[in-house]
Amino acid sequence: MELFSDTIKEGIKVHYRNTNKYKTNLVTAFLSVPLNRKTATQNSLIASILRLGTATRPTQEEINKRLEEMYGAEFNCGIEKLGDTQILKFYIEVLNDNFLPQKENLLEQAINELFDLIFNPILENGGFKKRYIETEKVNLKNIIESKINDKDQYSFDRCIEEMYKNDAYSTYKYGYVEDIDKITDEELYNQYKNLIDSAKIDIYVSGEYNKQEIKDIIENNPNIQKLSPRNVANIVEEKNTSTTGDDNSNDTQPNTVIEKQNVTQGKLVIGLDIDANKNESKYILGIYNVILGASATSKLFQNVREKASLAYSARSLYVWQKNNIYIRCGIEIGNFDKALPIIYEQLEDMKNGNFTDDDVESAKRTFVSAIKAIQDEQDEEITYFIGQELSGNIPDFEEYTKRILEVTKEQVQNIANKISINTIYFLRN
Repeated sequence: MELFSDTIKEGIKVHYRNTNKYKTNLVTAFLSVPLNRKTATQNSLIASILRLGTATRPTQEEINKRLEEMYGAEFNCGIEKLGDTQILKFYIEVLNDNFLPQKENLLEQAINELFDLIFNPILENGGFKKRYIETEKVNLKNIIESKINDKDQYSFDRCIEEMYKNDAYSTYKYGYVEDIDKITDEELYNQYKNLIDSAKIDIYVSGEYNKQEIKDIIENNPNIQKLSPRNVANIVEEKNTSTTGDDNSNDTQPNTVIEKQNVTQGKLVIGLDIDANKNESKYILGIYNVILGASATSKLFQNVREKASLAYSARSLYVWQKNNIYIRCGIEIGNFDKALPIIYEQLEDMKNGNFTDDDVESAKRTFVSAIKAIQDEQDEEITYFIGQELSGNIPDFEEYTKRILEVTKEQVQNIANKISINTIYFLRN
């Protein structure tokens, strides 16, 4: 697996993943900016407006017609949050010319269409079309308000908000309903111009193609040529080396938050701090997390769900960007006081080394399978690469696999003793 990267201008990179594994070519552009409460809602709104029309194709109908002409090419955009970074993601996927009746330079067409959508929007009176702004304000409001319908994700987000009250990471990636109506047309377009001038821009081209031809196409695109260099050190710098948000060390009581809503199932989320450098310990923490709660044979699944029958679901998630682990359980509301001690037991078992070498080896196999699975999905592979780019500390797949296989039981136990509970969040009726 090889990924070649070229810096077009300071803060603007093109990454080439040349492979014949897929029948499609995928072009993805990431615009990365510091996560900020003031601009998060504006950026979400901008992303949704841009997909509606360009200066050359001013309506969504015309864009869709053009995509159909390109053998049903797929275009979409979205908002992601990676650590303290908000990312506007735009992608277009087209068939490889090798699978067409004749060569049509479909990838070149896709690149030009994508750049037009991002950098050459339809404007009126020196700003975005008012009708598009009003439509997307309503749509964005619906997206933000609907987050409460997914109680599992809602509870996870709320635990993060409580852990990181004074940190950018608490910001919801789509922004906030109360901010939407405050955004003026002029303010929105000014933020767009600021975004285009200052965001770290990463363009990934995945598929089978002639690298030099595609490099020339990208560098000569008029939309790319007009972009200015930018200083993006605030995006890629190392932000976190050990613990988190609110300072809960081993000798302080965790913050407990109980929220009431009209729910039939309780949602328990426990946020864990890790007092260790994430770049040195992420491989060990990956194995720790699988043993604790990221597989069907994990301690949480087996002891909280299967043996004690106290949870509909019991799992854990390692978020390497902020060096946290989150335990997530769906439980009967009346089982809260019963489930907590058993969860604590699993954390203590890890600290005391009450797991086997076979558990470690099984976790390694699970982790290595997950790494291989990423490489089988074109979009997943690109997502991994942008994580590499923004952190500057994620190895390639081969190195990642090697480091995982080197983890020992002793290392896992040692890291377990550097983990403490920061926040307990429970959603109940």
